[in-house]
Order: sequence, then structure tokens, then C-alpha cells
Amino acid sequence: MIVVAGEALVDLVIDTAGAVAAKLGGGPYNVARTIGRLGRSVTFLGAISNDRFGSQLFAQLAADGVSADATVRTDLPTTLAAAELNDHGAATYHFYLAGTSAPSLTEVPAAALAPEAVHAGTLGLALEPMASTLVGYLQGLPNDTMVMIDPNCRAGVITDRAAYVRRVDEACRRADVVKVSNDDTEYLAPGVDPLVYARALTAGGVALVLVTCGADGTWVITAAGEQLVPAQRIEVADTIGAGDSFGGGFLTWWLGAGFGRSQLADPALAAQATAAAQAVAGITCRRVGADPPRRAELPDDWHVPRP
Repeated sequence: MIVVAGEALVDLVIDTAGAVAAKLGGGPYNVARTIGRLGRSVTFLGAISNDRFGSQLFAQLAADGVSADATVRTDLPTTLAAAELNDHGAATYHFYLAGTSAPSLTEVPAAALAPEAVHAGTLGLALEPMASTLVGYLQGLPNDTMVMIDPNCRAGVITDRAAYVRRVDEACRRADVVKVSNDDTEYLAPGVDPLVYARALTAGGVALVLVTCGADGTWVITAAGEQLVPAQRIEVADTIGAGDSFGGGFLTWWLGAGFGRSQLADPALAAQATAAAQAVAGITCRRVGADPPRRAELPDDWHVPRP
């Protein structure tokens, strides 16, 4: 079982013409849906409201094969995000957080305590009390649990940057895989080259760092070597949920191929997993909102490692 920990919310997607559409989202929520749609056993660790939006969020998890055994329900209203799209389909986010569901997580259900792997990040590392709850959860995991962290920094919601950076550092100290974008590294370590930042993480014990660079591809960074995996050329509807689909695709491919923590430092294997994750993200980018693919939309041999 994979545990995906963090926020579930509703994106109010505003296109360039001003039309608004409500889409289910939240970075970790999207990751969990991706894994579920790809056929891997997964549960979502987060707080979901009992209101109508929350009921939709909860029902969609079930529809996508995601267990709710680690999901906490609350009477607080659903967290909202306004996602304004530019002409290239990239989104700028504005969040409505006070007194809402996602940040309220203070407990970890027993179903999340002994997973095969954990993915955590986005607002899950930014909003209290959820952030402290999840960092404590990560630190208490069994040593053999594979952990993937995606900071997916949202500067607009962070009121204490220094505390946030410390919290991300704490999470990364428990991580086996860290996925960061150029924007993430600029926020976490202003002026530091993203590859230099990634190498510092591997020097500190992270087995694998994935630096996503959009259309320029993804850098695979390990202590044993580095490799740039070129991006696929696609027609982009928007990029909402692309990084989340990438993370879910990576974990699904990696574990489905029978690999674990000990193989993460192999840059050639990591590059194969990265290309597989890019294929998943590419399908998401062709659609409006966070709508990850199902397994049947990928090639039959998508999950098969090359010799």
C-alpha cells in the first residue's frame, strides 16, 4: 500500500476568457488519484470536508480506486484554490484557507502506519497543523518505508518562510526521493542553481533527486551519476496536476517493476522511471484540470523495465 499525504481541495479554474470551472484537486490528492487509476494499491491521508465539495472529493477517490482508510472527515468547509490560466496553460494560484478542511489534519489513522511507500508534499508541508502532523508522521515511519517528497512550493500561502524551509529540510532528511522544480529551488534556496541544490540533497543522504524543468526535461541526480531525460513534445491544454501525475507515475512504475529503496541510486533505472512518469504527466497536460490517465491509456509495455 502507498500512502499519499497532504491536501484535498477544489480548484476554481479560470481560463483566459474568464470562464470558471470547479475541478477536484490538491497536489497529493492528484497523486493518489494517479496511482489509483494506474492500478496500484493506495490510500489518501488527509482531511476532507463533509460539505458538497468534500462529498465529491471523497466519491472521486473511490471511483479512482483510492482507499479512504487513512482519510479523516471534518465539518469544516472545503479548501478552495483559484487557478488562473495564462495563454500557455500555466496556472497562478490564490488560496482560500482560513477555517477550511485541508489544514486541519491533526491525526494519522492506523491504516497509514505501515505502508510500502509514502508520498508527501505541497500544502501538506506548508499549512499548520497539518504540516507538523505530517512531518512527525514521516519521522516515525519504519526505516524500510520508501519516502518521496515533492515540496511543490506555494509561496502565496507561506507566512513564515524560514519555518517552512526548515520543515521541508526535515522532510527531505527522511526522503529517499525528492522531486523539485526550478521554481521550488528558487524559493527554497534563492540564487542557487537547481542542480547544485539537488547535489547537496544527495550529499546529505537522499538517494535520488528529480529536477523537473518543464519542456526542457527532467534531471536525474544521484551520487552515482546524472542524466537529463528529454521531455515529450505535446500540445498542452494546461499544466494543472502535471507534476502530481509525474510523481504518481514514478512511484507506480518503480514499485510495479519490483524496485525498492536500494535501487534508487542507479541513474539508468531512475531515468527509465522518469520517462515513464513523463508519459503519465504528458497525458494529464493534454486535458483541462488535474485529470490523470488510466492504465489503459498507456502502452501495454509502459510498466516494463528495459534490460
